Amino acid sequence: MKHETIETHAGILIVLTLIVISIGGLVEILPLYFIDDTVEEVKVDGIESVRPYTPLELRGRDLYQREGCYTCHSQMIRPFRDEKLRYGHYSLAAESKYDHPFQWGSKRTGPDLARVGGKYSNEWHVQHLVNPRSTVKESIMPNYGWFLENPLQFNDIADRMRALKLVGVPYSETQAEYELNIKNFGKEVANQLDITQAEANLIEQAVSKNYDGYIAEITEMDAMVAYLQVLGTMVDFKQFDDGYFATFR
Repeated sequence: MKHETIETHAGILIVLTLIVISIGGLVEILPLYFIDDTVEEVKVDGIESVRPYTPLELRGRDLYQREGCYTCHSQMIRPFRDEKLRYGHYSLAAESKYDHPFQWGSKRTGPDLARVGGKYSNEWHVQHLVNPRSTVKESIMPNYGWFLENPLQFNDIADRMRALKLVGVPYSETQAEYELNIKNFGKEVANQLDITQAEANLIEQAVSKNYDGYIAEITEMDAMVAYLQVLGTMVDFKQFDDGYFATFR
C-alpha cells in the first residue's frame, strides 16, 4: 500500500493509527502485570531510607511550589551517562513516593535539583536566593530576598500534614501509627512525623539548624533552605550493590 493511499483515505488512516496506538499502549502496559512493584525497595538494616518530609521541610516545599521553582528546575535525573556525570545517580521512583504533587518538572532553565542537598552550605543557599548572581555570575534567576524578610507561617502545619495523610503519606496521629513509623523509619524520624507535635518539631529544627543565619526569627528562608538541603540525601547509594535498582525497572 502506497503512503499516498493512507494519507488520502481517512478511514484507512484512522484504522492504522488505532493499531499503532494499541501496540504502543500494550508495550507500555503489559510489563506492569509481570512485576511486583514499580517503586524500588530502599531499606538499610530493615529501616526505610526514604521518609516523608519533616514539618519544616514540608513548609519549604510549599514555598518552592508557591514561587513556581519547578518551572525552571527539574527534580528528575534520567538514566543517561551525561546526566550521571553532572548530577549523580538517576532518580528513583521511591524518592518521589511521598511527593504530592511530584516535582519532576519538564524544563531546565536552571540545573536539576534532585541531588542538590548537601552540595552547598546553608550560607551559600541563602546568598544565592537573595542574589543569585553573587554566587553564579551567569544566572538569570530572579532574586528572592523576601524569604529573609517574611516570617514563616506555620500555625496550620498540622492541617497540612493531615491533608497529606489522606493521600497516603504516613504521618501519625494515633499511637498505633506512631509505633508503625518507629518500625519503618526509626524512632527519631517517627518523632518528626507525629502530627500532634508538628509545630514544636518545626520550631526545634529551625532553631537548632538556623538555616538562614538569623536566630531571632523563623523565616521563610529557614524552610526553603531546609527543603533544598534534604533533596537527594535520603538514599545512600553506597549501601547498595551496582545494578540493584535496575532490577525494579
